[in-house]
Amino acid sequence: MPFDRSLLQSLLTCICLAFGFGLSTGLAAEKPQPQPRPNFIILLADDLGYGELVCQGNHQIPTPHIDSIAQEGVRFTNGYVSASYCSPSRAGLMTGRYQSRFGYETNPVGAVNEDPDVGLPRMEVTLADRLKSAGYRTSLVGKWHLGGTAYYHPQRRGFEEFFGFLHEGHYFVPPPFQDVTTMLRVKKLPDGTLGRVQYGNRVYSTHMNHAEPAYDTNNPILRSSQPVVENDYLTDAFTREACDFIERSKEQPFFLYVAYNAVHSPLQGADEFMQKFASIEDIHRRIFAAMLSNLDGSVGQILKKLDDEQLAENTVVVFLSDNGGPTKELTSSNLPLRGFKGDMYEGGIRVPFLMRWPGVAERGGVYPAPVISLDLVPTFVRAAGLKVSDRETDGVDLRPYLMKESSENPHEVLFWRQKQRAALRLGDWKIVNQSLYDKKSQWELFNLANDISESNDLAEENPDELNMALQHWKTLAGQMP
Repeated sequence: MPFDRSLLQSLLTCICLAFGFGLSTGLAAEKPQPQPRPNFIILLADDLGYGELVCQGNHQIPTPHIDSIAQEGVRFTNGYVSASYCSPSRAGLMTGRYQSRFGYETNPVGAVNEDPDVGLPRMEVTLADRLKSAGYRTSLVGKWHLGGTAYYHPQRRGFEEFFGFLHEGHYFVPPPFQDVTTMLRVKKLPDGTLGRVQYGNRVYSTHMNHAEPAYDTNNPILRSSQPVVENDYLTDAFTREACDFIERSKEQPFFLYVAYNAVHSPLQGADEFMQKFASIEDIHRRIFAAMLSNLDGSVGQILKKLDDEQLAENTVVVFLSDNGGPTKELTSSNLPLRGFKGDMYEGGIRVPFLMRWPGVAERGGVYPAPVISLDLVPTFVRAAGLKVSDRETDGVDLRPYLMKESSENPHEVLFWRQKQRAALRLGDWKIVNQSLYDKKSQWELFNLANDISESNDLAEENPDELNMALQHWKTLAGQMP
């Protein structure tokens, strides 16, 4: 009788199933392979206004690569950060917690960055800490601004690799400013007068009534903790390093945080991009346009790298700004919002917020419900298969909302406090106080559903709504040190 292999395989299958174990290779069906954990990339712009990108409605400066994240993913039209200036906002982004919970509301600048008591408190767990502990490769490229001394170094906060600087700002090209046009803030022009004057590739302006900060003092470009000489325009250098990390990390899950210092001052536009915007007469605005266009091209290079390495389908890409744009300083637009960097009005805390996530974020989607940068920690951590309790974060996992598994809003209440300034959003109602602890303290009330520009204070007309929102604010503030 001839040997019947199929009969033997069927018999062995029944035996193995009965005893609860699998077949040896050659007879058993292959086990389904688990889905690889997603990679995560955060692209953080610095001081980019809500109303600057083409996808946000402003067509003066083309931003096709940044816009493509919205076209291939989702644009959050009510996307917020947890603070209206750099360092506290980054503290919230990295921890997923209102930074007021751990007393981090100020913005260290200059020599304060080197105060050993200033930085993201060491007991706070960062997103990089969480993902690194689960086998992710982690890298920070760019601006840190969460402590400039050894205890707070990024590589002691969960990042395996670091290339960038520790303080609040940095020149894109150091003196003598070759191949760029540089605009410097001064108290007086060289002839002792006020105004603006240009000498070759340098522009001096008194419009801010103070001198350009000494950004680079005690603030070198570092690889790990070692100073390096960087010859490329800094936006280009950060992009180079980000692409290199992707190339080296493609075989395992990774978290890459690219914290650009563009479009933060000092204003320096590379010659190539200055020529591109020669039609813009105002040199101030032209430099800003050059910087933003340079940033957009850099984002394009990172997205292309993901395509080239066949990583795009399994990589989450988020683009946002750390706060609203400082209009007078940069010419940046926050329209149609009121206010700018430092404010508790929408122009200070509502930012461009885009996410590309194949299979989760609908292509070309617009998500109108309020979300906040704090949401990225629980969203990423849980997508990586890890646990983070609701008590550990003030954010929420956005996936059920993006995948339309939940019809509710992610947040009914959002809270802000920065020393003298405070705000709270409750549904469509928002209260704002720009002088919390002085004699002029006064709460304003706005309905964002029909007054996005916060031009009509409704506090006197709607005392019940004001009091309800204020009670929410006081309850949350009472939980903060």
